[in-house]
Amino acid sequence: MGGVGMNVGFSVRAVIAAWVLFVAGSATAAIEPVVLQPADAEIALAANTRFSIDGGARTTPEEQFRLIDSESFQPLPRGNATFGFVDGAYWFHVRLINHDAQVHRRILAVNYALLDEIDVYLRGADGAISHFSSGDSHVFAQRALRSRMPNFLIDLDDNEQADLLVRVQSQSSMQVPLVLYSQKAFFERSRDGYLEIGLYYGILLALFLYNLILFASLRDLNYFFYVLYIGGFGVVQLCLNGLAFEYLWPGSPWLANVAVPVSMALGMLFMHLFVRAFLDLRRRLPVGNRIIIGFIAFHALMVVLSMLIDYRTAVLLGTASVFPGAAAILGVSLILARRGDRAAQILLLAWIVLLAGTAAYAMVSFGLLPKIFITEYGMQIGSALELILLSFALAWRFASLRDENIQVVQRSRNELEVRVDERTRELSSTLDELASANERLRESNLRDGLTGAYNRRYFDAAFESMLTESRNAGHACGVLVADIDHFKRVNDQAGHLVGDDCLRMTVATIVKVVADRGSVIRYGGEEFVVLLPRIDEKALPLIAEDIRAAVAGTPLVTNGTSISMTISVGAAMSTVGEAIASTTLLQRADEAMYRAKREGRNRVVVY
Repeated sequence: MGGVGMNVGFSVRAVIAAWVLFVAGSATAAIEPVVLQPADAEIALAANTRFSIDGGARTTPEEQFRLIDSESFQPLPRGNATFGFVDGAYWFHVRLINHDAQVHRRILAVNYALLDEIDVYLRGADGAISHFSSGDSHVFAQRALRSRMPNFLIDLDDNEQADLLVRVQSQSSMQVPLVLYSQKAFFERSRDGYLEIGLYYGILLALFLYNLILFASLRDLNYFFYVLYIGGFGVVQLCLNGLAFEYLWPGSPWLANVAVPVSMALGMLFMHLFVRAFLDLRRRLPVGNRIIIGFIAFHALMVVLSMLIDYRTAVLLGTASVFPGAAAILGVSLILARRGDRAAQILLLAWIVLLAGTAAYAMVSFGLLPKIFITEYGMQIGSALELILLSFALAWRFASLRDENIQVVQRSRNELEVRVDERTRELSSTLDELASANERLRESNLRDGLTGAYNRRYFDAAFESMLTESRNAGHACGVLVADIDHFKRVNDQAGHLVGDDCLRMTVATIVKVVADRGSVIRYGGEEFVVLLPRIDEKALPLIAEDIRAAVAGTPLVTNGTSISMTISVGAAMSTVGEAIASTTLLQRADEAMYRAKREGRNRVVVY
C-alpha cells in the first residue's frame, strides 16, 4: 500500500511539472552516456537519466528522439524517477555505450511492478529503432524474461552507442527506477530477491496456518479475524510486488489492476475487524467501537466500488482512508494502553513498527531515504514484525483469558462449595426437623389426646415385644390394670369436664410413681394399663400399692370443691422362662383388678 498510496499529494500534473522545472532549473543539457564496462554487472541508470513530460500522451517516439537530439530533455529531479500520481506520459532517455567486448546482451528492468504501459525504444547508431512493450496492461507472457518486474532484452555490439527511450503511462504511481543488468547479475539478483520474498511469505504462511489451526481448535474469533488479516495483507503485498500478476492471473491484465485496490480494501477491512475484536472495543471502548465500525463499513463498500470505478480513483480513495484508519487504530490502542491494557500495548507497538516500515518505504519512493535493503523492504520487514508481535499478543491474550477463566472457575467452585455446604446444613437441619416432626407425629399417634398417656395402638405394638424381650433376656415382667372407682358418678355429678380433669390427674399421678420403670397406657375409658419390664415378684405389689396410695392421697380441686378419688389395681406377672401369651397375662391382671373391685375397691390384688 505504501508504494501505491503514499504519494497522494503529487496527483496533479501541473504541480509536478512546476516542481520539476524548479528543481531542474538551468541544469546542463549535456548528455552523459552510460559506459558499459566489463565489470559493470548492475547499473542504476537514474544518475544518467533525463526525462520529458508529455501531458497529452500524444507525441510519437520520433518526436521525442528529435527532442533528445536537441538536448531538450531535463535531468531527473534529485536523480529520482518518482513523481507520484500524474497524468499523461513520461519519457525517459539514457544514452548507452558498450565497451564490454564479452557481453552484448543486457537486461533492462523497471523495478516497480504496478506500471500500466511501458514502451522501450532502442535507437542504434544507424538510426534503426527497436520497440518492446510491457507493463501490467499486457499479459505476463509478453515479458522478455519471467520476472515479477517488467524487463526487456537490450542488445549492443562492442563499442556500439545507442539511445534508450522509455515511455511510461500509468494510473498508478509514476515510479520508474531503471536498472541495467548483465544476464548473470539479473538472475543472481532475482534469485536473492525471491529468497528474500520467500522468507517474508514463509513467515506470513506460517503465521496464517498456525493461527488457522488455533482458530479451528479454540473457535476464538480473534484468531479468525487475525487469519483474515494475514491473508488480506499477504494479497496486498503479492499485488504490490508483482507476484500476484506472475502467479495468480498472468493472463488477465484487468485482474492485475483491479486486484490492487480490492486487496487494499480487504486488507484494511480485515485489519479493522481484527482490532475491534482483539481489543474488545464493544465492551471496553464503545465510542472507539463505533468509529472502527465506520471504517469497516467504508472498506466493505470499497471492495465493491473498486471493481466498478477507475483504478486511480479507487486507489486514491483507499489510500486516503489509510491515514485516518491508522490514526483511529492508534488512538483506540493508545487510550486502552494508557489504561493498562497489555493487549492494547502490544498492538500499539506492533502498529508503530508497521507504520515505521511503511514510512521508510514511502520515503524511499519520495527520495528522502537511500534505497537500501532495510528501506526498500521496509514495509515487508515492518509488517512481518507487526504480525509476529500480534501473534505474541494473541498468545498473551489467550493465556490471560485462560487465567481469568481459571480464576472464574475457581471462584465459582468456591462459591459453589460454600453454597453446597450451606444447602447441606440447611438440608441436614430440615431433615433433623423432619425426623423430629416425624417422631413427634409418631409419638402423637401413640398417645392419648386427652391424658397424654400411651394409647391402645402403642399397647398392641409394645406388649408382645416386651414379653418376648424379657423372656429372651431371662427377666420377669409385670402388668398392672387400674380402674378409677365410681368414675361414672363423678361424671354424672360434676360433669364430663371435671371427669376429664380426673382422668388427666390420675395419669399424671401414675406416671409420677412409675417414672422410667414402665409405660402407662390409657386402655379405655377410666381403665389404665401399666407395663413393667424387668420387674421382680416383690417389687410388683409395691409399685401397685404406691399407685393406689398416690391416687387416693391426691384429691382433685375444682371450682373450690375437693373431689377424692380412689383406684382399684390388679397385678399379674410372668415368671422367668415362662412362655405365657400376652393376652393371658393381661387377662390375669384384669381378673385381679375386678377382684379388687368386688372386695371393696381402693385396693391392690395380685393374681
